[in-house]
Amino acid sequence: QVQLVESGGGLVQPGGSLTLSCAASGNIGSVLNMGWYRQAPGKQRELVAAIILHEGSTYYADSVKGRFTISRDRAKNTVYLQMNRVTPEDTAVYYCNAEWEGPDYWGQGTQVTVSS
Repeated sequence: QVQLVESGGGLVQPGGSLTLSCAASGNIGSVLNMGWYRQAPGKQRELVAAIILHEGSTYYADSVKGRFTISRDRAKNTVYLQMNRVTPEDTAVYYCNAEWEGPDYWGQGTQVTVSS
C-alpha cells in the first residue's frame, strides 16, 4: 500500500506562482512513476506532469509546458509541482498519482483556484 497526501493548493492570482507537494508513504519501493493530474468542473481528469522515479525523466502536457515543473526529493519521498505564470484555465482539483504494477494510487486532491 502507498499513501499520498497533497498540500499547497489555494487561491492565486493570474500570473502568480504556487507549489504543490505530494508526500508518499508506505511501500514506496514499489512505485515506478509519479504524476500530477487535474480535473476542472465539467471536464475529464487530465495528466499535467509526470516523473519516472528511477531516472528522473519528466513529461508535461502541452498546456503547462514551460510554466510547470515537476520534481522529487528522494530523501523526503515527496514530489512537487511548481506552477508559474498560472492562468484561470489552471483552476482545478490537482491529484497526485503513483504508478506501480497494480492499480494506481491516488491522493485526495487539492484545490487550486486562479482568480483576481
